[in-house]
Amino acid sequence: MTKEFDLLVFVGRFQPFHLEHKRIIDIALEKSKNVLVLVGSSGKARTIRNPFTFEERKEMISGAFGEAWASQLFIKPLRDKTYNDAAWIKQVQDVVLETALYVANDGNSFQANGYKDIKVGLIGASKDNTSYYLKMFPQFRSVNVTIETDLHATSIREDYFENGNVPKRKLPKNVFDFLLGKFTRTEAYTHLKNELQFVREYKKQWEVSPYPVKHATVDAVVEQSGHILLVKRRSAPGKGLWAIPGGHLNEFERQVDGAIRELKEETKIKVPEAVLRGSIVAQNTFDDPYRSTLGRVITQAYHFKLADAVELPRIKGSDDAEKAVWVPINEIREDQMFDDHYAIVTYFLGL
Repeated sequence: MTKEFDLLVFVGRFQPFHLEHKRIIDIALEKSKNVLVLVGSSGKARTIRNPFTFEERKEMISGAFGEAWASQLFIKPLRDKTYNDAAWIKQVQDVVLETALYVANDGNSFQANGYKDIKVGLIGASKDNTSYYLKMFPQFRSVNVTIETDLHATSIREDYFENGNVPKRKLPKNVFDFLLGKFTRTEAYTHLKNELQFVREYKKQWEVSPYPVKHATVDAVVEQSGHILLVKRRSAPGKGLWAIPGGHLNEFERQVDGAIRELKEETKIKVPEAVLRGSIVAQNTFDDPYRSTLGRVITQAYHFKLADAVELPRIKGSDDAEKAVWVPINEIREDQMFDDHYAIVTYFLGL
C-alpha cells in the first residue's frame, strides 16, 4: 500500500506516555513509512511536571509497539530552549533533516536522495496553548488529529504522585507495569511525592485570594573568569538541585536591590556592593508560565560580569543555600539545575 509520507514527526513530552499518544502514533504509522517521535523537555532535572527521563520515556514508547515497529519508529530527545524559540525550531529542523536523509538513503552515509525528495509531515492534536509548535513548521505538511479520548498527562501524574494510583485503562500495559512496579520503588518517586505535597501545602496559603496569585522574584547570574556562581538548594522545592542565587522580592524593594540582597544573603560573596552594581551588564524578565512548580512566578534576573581575576571571590552558602560554588561554564548541567535556571544562564551567556 502506498503511503502519503516518508516521515511523519510527532512532538510531545509524554509525561507519561498514554493511550491517546499511542493512538496518534498508530495513525502516523498508517500514513507514513517512518515515524519520528521527538521527546520534549529531555535532559532536565526531575520535577512534578517532568518526572521521567528521556531514557524512561523512550522505553515507554518503544515498549508499547514492540520489535515489529523498531525499524520504522525513531525516538529522539528534544531539549527545551526556553526563551529562545529560534534555537528550538533549529533543533527540530536539524533532527528532522538528519532522520529524513537517513530513511531516504536506507541508513547509508552516502546520500543519493536529497531532502527535497522526501515527503515529511508533522502530526499532532491542536488541544491547547501547548500545541503552538504545530504552526512553526510551514515546510512540513500538517496532519491534525482529532482527540477521541480526553486524557491528560497532568492529572495522571498528579494522581500517581499524590495517591499512588495508576490508571490501567489509560496507559499501555508496559507503561502501567513500569509505574506500578519499578518506578514506585525508587528514591525519585519518594522525592517527587514529597515535592507535590509541599506544593499542595504551599498553594493552600493563597486559596483565600480573590485573584490568581502571581509571585515576583529576582535572580543573579554572576560570571567571572569563565565561571558561574551557583548555590545548592537547602529545601523544597528543588532540594539538592543547583540554582542561581535569588528569591522573592520584598514588598518595598526595587528589583535590582532585591537581586543584590539575595545574592549577598545566599553566597556571602566578598565583593563590595558598589562593585556589584557597576558589574551589571544585562537584565531580563523571565516569565515562562511553567517555569515554577509553585505557580505563576515571574522573575527579573540580572547578569553580573565581574572583571577577570586570578582568584575568584570568596563565597559561602548561607540562608536558603546549602552551599555556594564557582562552577566552570562547561560543567553546568541542565539535569541538575532548578526550574529554568539553566535557560536563564544560557540566555545571558549566549550559549
